[in-house]
Parts: sequence; C-alpha cells; structure tokens
Amino acid sequence: MNVLALRDFSPSNRALKGADDRIARVEIIEDMAAAEPYWRALEEADSLCTPYQRYDFLRLWQRHVGSANGITPFIVAGFSAEGTPLFLWPLGRRRLGGLRLAEFLGGKHANFNMAVWRRDVAERIGADDLRAVLERLAGRIDLLRLTSQPLTWAGATNPFGLLPHLRSANYGYSGALTSDYDALLRARTNSATRKKMRKKERALAAFGPVRFEQAENDADVRRVLDAFFKQKSARMRVLGIPDAFAPPGVRRFIEAAANEHVEGGAALIELYALSVGDIIVATFGGTAGGGRFCGMFNSIIQDRFAAESPGEQLLTHVVRRCCERGLDTFDLGIGESSYKLLFCSDAEPLFDSHLPLSAAGRLLSIGYGIAARCKRTIKVHIMLWALARFLRRQRARLSRAI
Repeated sequence: MNVLALRDFSPSNRALKGADDRIARVEIIEDMAAAEPYWRALEEADSLCTPYQRYDFLRLWQRHVGSANGITPFIVAGFSAEGTPLFLWPLGRRRLGGLRLAEFLGGKHANFNMAVWRRDVAERIGADDLRAVLERLAGRIDLLRLTSQPLTWAGATNPFGLLPHLRSANYGYSGALTSDYDALLRARTNSATRKKMRKKERALAAFGPVRFEQAENDADVRRVLDAFFKQKSARMRVLGIPDAFAPPGVRRFIEAAANEHVEGGAALIELYALSVGDIIVATFGGTAGGGRFCGMFNSIIQDRFAAESPGEQLLTHVVRRCCERGLDTFDLGIGESSYKLLFCSDAEPLFDSHLPLSAAGRLLSIGYGIAARCKRTIKVHIMLWALARFLRRQRARLSRAI
C-alpha cells in the first residue's frame, strides 16, 4: 500500500465544503484485500457506483482474468481528515510497451465503468479537486485510460465528466421497469407485436415443453454455462470475430461469480436459461445492484429453434422476474441491436477519458483520441447507411400499397 499526503486545498478553490468531505489524503493500494475495508465502507454508505464496480465482482475478475493478463491493482482511494473513505477508483495497471497504463478493472466484462463515490462527495467535487489527485499519480503511470463511462448514473452526474473527455462511439441501452410487467409490455408493444410474440411462443412449445429457469446451484451453473459457451463460440465463428469469452479464466470468473451470493441472496452473476425438453435453447447472464439489473451476455442455439426467437422469449421472462423483484431499471449494456429496443429504448451517452500524466503518455493519449474519433465516425456512417436503407424499404412498401 502506498500512502500519499495530498496537499490542502485552499477554501477559495475547493469545491468540497464540509469538514468530513474534504480530501485530506490519497492512498494508492496495490492489493485487492487491502482495499476491501474502504471499498465495502463506501458500498454500505450512500454511494454512487455501478454493479460492475462492486468489490466482490472485481475481486473475482482480477483473480481469474486480470492477473492472467498482466494487470495489477492500482486502486486510488481518497479520505477525509477523520479517515472516512470519500471515493475509490478501482483501477488496474498494465504495461503497453514501455508505458504504464491505468484502466478500470473489469475489462470487456464490465459494460459500464465508474469510480465508487460517496454520493455527497460526487455531487460537490470539482475539476480542480480531481486534477489535484491526478497530479499525485504522476510518476507511477503514464496514462489514465477510462472508457465506457456513463455521464450520469442513478440520478447523479459522473465526476469524471468534469475532466477532458470524448464521447464514446457506443451508447448504453436501458429502460424503466414497473411492478406490473403486463402493463409494461403493453406500453412497450402494440397488439400486432404481442400477437407475433404469442405465435412464436406456441411454435417453440410445439417442439416440446418449454421451461424458464434460473441457475440455483453449482450443477445448474455448470449446465447453463456449458450451453452458453458452446452457443457463443459457434456464433462468434459464424461472425468471424474474436470470442471475448474464450480464455479459460473467463469461464472460471463467471462460474465463481454465479456461485457467490451477495447480500439479499442473489448471485453475483445471475444465470437464466430457456429450455425445450432437455435442450437449452437460450441463455442470459447479468448482475444486479442499486435497483438496476445489468445484462452482461446472452446466447441462442443455432438450429431449428432459432427461428422462434428463443433469446427474445427468454428476455421477456427475465424482465418479468425483475419487475416482480421491484427493480426500477433494466439495461442490456452497450452497442446497438434491434432486440434491445423492446425493453431498453433509452440511449445513455457514454464517454472516454485519456488523461496523460507524462510526456510519453500525452503522445499515447493523442493516438487513442484519433482512434476513438475514427471509430465514432465510422459507426455514425454505418448507422446513417442503415437508416437510409430502412427509409428506402419503407418508401417502397408505401409505393406498393398506393
């Protein structure tokens, strides 16, 4: 553990006003266990963070995935003069050539990245406060690369949005839930869509008894994950893209998280499946916290069952379960896809920060910035092209109708 004394902020410049929310010192912690007491204290307080930044989630990710990829914890925690934790940045450090990068722990398996803040601190902290913390990291890292950050979360603004940033190429997609699932479905669909959904349910049931289940024990977890990894691998081969779930450590991480239960009894990663007879035709996994369910991954079988949209049918069961639990928000992560619009039509803006802390880091941040802008431009053009195709099809249908 490295303890760095942070200079006193002058009252005229400080955004933080109260005696107990003044940043008196900063610690850089290079061990997950050493950070646990502060992390949990923030989680148990009125804190601002996503389910992906909980200690238990990232502890397992670092053990099974991060360490295997040369990532070491680089956790930045801020404290008041009384020793109360005010914030915790769950970062990991890795080497890129001769440079040292700090990024959010969780990698590709965290859809949203955010620090853990005491809510009142997040509401009052200023850009000068953040820059003062960053100054104390110089010499230990060359670049702070923070991607897929939500601009807002749970009604509060993300403090890192006060620093220079770029809009991400992708949006996050979410939707509000209600306690009455049937009313929600009626609000989200028209009668023709619901009729089509019922028809597909009947068609799938014609193959055999359909069963929705949540993995409740180790045997269930292994069975659902066996189906998920086979289905996901087959899909990635068809698309010709790398499979982020292929490394052995990823399965160990998900399996460990699915067998670990948090306060309230829910699994850290919840697994769901839809079966026809004894064949799992679709899987879904996600994590919940703070009244929100975050979808992480899904898969469907690629055979005769696929035409009946088993993934969409499974999704309706999962959303119904979330409504019954009293959750208020459901999200399906980042990236556009037509199936997301059924329940997640709210596009949440994301941003990326490339904050250099050395001359070499400044050059690298320029490279990352250029790459991000190119990606966003390409994505916008693809979306415009898809919209143009859609409008042409609609015009053709209208012409035929006339």
